[in-house]
Amino acid sequence: MGILEGKRILVTGVLTEASLAFGVARLAEEEGAEIVLTSFGRATSLTRRVARRLPTEPDVLELDVTAPDDVANVARHLEESWQHLDGLVHSIGNAPERCLGGDILRADWTDVAKTLEVSTYSLKLLCAAFAPLLERAPTGGSVVAMDFDARVAWPAYDWMGVAKAALESLTRYLARDLGPRGIRVNLVAAGPMRTMAAKSIPGFSKFEEIWDGRAPLGWDIADSEPVARAAVALLSDWFPKTTGEMVHVDGGFHATGA
Repeated sequence: MGILEGKRILVTGVLTEASLAFGVARLAEEEGAEIVLTSFGRATSLTRRVARRLPTEPDVLELDVTAPDDVANVARHLEESWQHLDGLVHSIGNAPERCLGGDILRADWTDVAKTLEVSTYSLKLLCAAFAPLLERAPTGGSVVAMDFDARVAWPAYDWMGVAKAALESLTRYLARDLGPRGIRVNLVAAGPMRTMAAKSIPGFSKFEEIWDGRAPLGWDIADSEPVARAAVALLSDWFPKTTGEMVHVDGGFHATGA
């Protein structure tokens, strides 16, 4: 039996096999979970295509986090089909072009607001919608969000870095308020991975150039398995009293200086 045997988990953010969320979904199934994926708009065809490459092809539900009706519809669907939810994986982030690139002063509020809505507020939106299902989980519900350590300023990351910093703070408040309902909320702060999202960040190659040499354990930007293992562990019953935590899976880069 796997460590997620019998668990029901909703996974957002699967676009390609390189997606961090794909690695989590694959390992979750291998560890015994039943999963559902979400996608929306033109990306849905990509998600459905890559879903066929999972050990068991899951359903793909329409979920645009800027459309509250979509969130309510998914919650209703899971209420009818599953009755409870053991885990939720938040792997969602997006920023308009002006919010990235190395000049944080050039973005206007419209662009910044969109970045924060999609990359940060969406976690609150999903937690609020699925909390009634998560609190029915037999051994407690678990929310795991994907992060990129925002305690420092990174080249080119700009407003996405601000959004991630807000995500880290939000996780602590959600942990405070959802803990009494038996729901844990944690982050996995991954090192840089060569995903579709990363390719859209100007200057991403700077991360690639330095990370492996600085990380004490080394780092492979094409191997999402370590990240998936951490996320699956947090979704399991092996961390029953861990919440509000940021688990670094970055080869130890975060702990080193120059």
